[in-house]
Amino acid sequence: MVAERWRRHTRRSDALTHQPWFALVGVLQVPQDQTSPGRAIVRRIGYALAALALVVLVVYLDRDGYTDSQGNELSLLDCIYYATVSLSTTGYGDIAPATDHARMVNILIITPLRVFFLIVLVGTTLSALTASSRDAWRVQRWRRRVRNHTVVVGYSTKGRAAVDAMLGDGLPPSEIVVVDTDPTALETAAGQGLVTVQGSATKSDVLRLAGVPRYRSVVVAVDRDDTAVLITLTARELALTAKIAAAIRESENTHVVRRSGADTVVISSETAGRLLGVATAAPSVVQTLEDLLTPEAGYSIAERPVEPDEIGHAPRDLLDIVLGVVRGGHLLHVGSPEVSTIEVGDRLLYIRRNSD
Repeated sequence: MVAERWRRHTRRSDALTHQPWFALVGVLQVPQDQTSPGRAIVRRIGYALAALALVVLVVYLDRDGYTDSQGNELSLLDCIYYATVSLSTTGYGDIAPATDHARMVNILIITPLRVFFLIVLVGTTLSALTASSRDAWRVQRWRRRVRNHTVVVGYSTKGRAAVDAMLGDGLPPSEIVVVDTDPTALETAAGQGLVTVQGSATKSDVLRLAGVPRYRSVVVAVDRDDTAVLITLTARELALTAKIAAAIRESENTHVVRRSGADTVVISSETAGRLLGVATAAPSVVQTLEDLLTPEAGYSIAERPVEPDEIGHAPRDLLDIVLGVVRGGHLLHVGSPEVSTIEVGDRLLYIRRNSD
């Protein structure tokens, strides 16, 4: 059944990747900096005042080319008045202020009210009309610049926990893309500052929209094992060198997911069962494991390259508590004959103090 679903979905056309960038608004959402409404209005008022000052300066410098209805040379107050009635689109006609007092009232009271009206009416209208254009521009810019990011497929309990762990390890939210079909889950992810893509990750065009094949790693955290297999197959086909970690529910599907291209397979149900079994006899062991798996806690398990002065030493002689050595892409446990000494190019799996 899995093979048949794979053949069916590979025959589908990559519709999303063939769409123009402005058609992707609502499917691919790039978070933007949040600005309070009061600050946005103040900024618009500043723009209006800056435009008014520029017009006043231009008119004042060229005041010899202007005259009023009485044929007098324009004063600075006349220039300010001319600029205000011009920018506010009021114009001038038979009824116009003739005294300085009336013109000052027009400048200080009536014109600010006109500007406020224009900000509320025209500014809000333009903001609504250009919202989709801004979203489309952000989508286009993000797709052009995204590199070496992590794609998380599925934002339920497992996906959120994976994202929290990556954020706790210092990965910027801008380097995480969440793919899901649930708009509510994507809204939650967007609230964390993550880029989101709405669609099924079993389709290659959805993964391409998420930045494939330029991503660094993929986390498959869906609820069904057969869906995890299809997503892993699709991701591996599009990105041969990316690291793929997949979570499944049943251990009997481990070999299928690995053959589909997963580098790491986590059996969520059995892992939870083992922890529950250990908790009955030694609850402190479970607490310690939770501490190691929680980046915000005191300790965590991390991986790093060896330092030059560590080469030739045994893992137990190092200052860090070393749990394993990654050599040639394979994990070797401490105590095995192969890792009696550390070699050039090794990477150490160790316990890190998060306060460091």
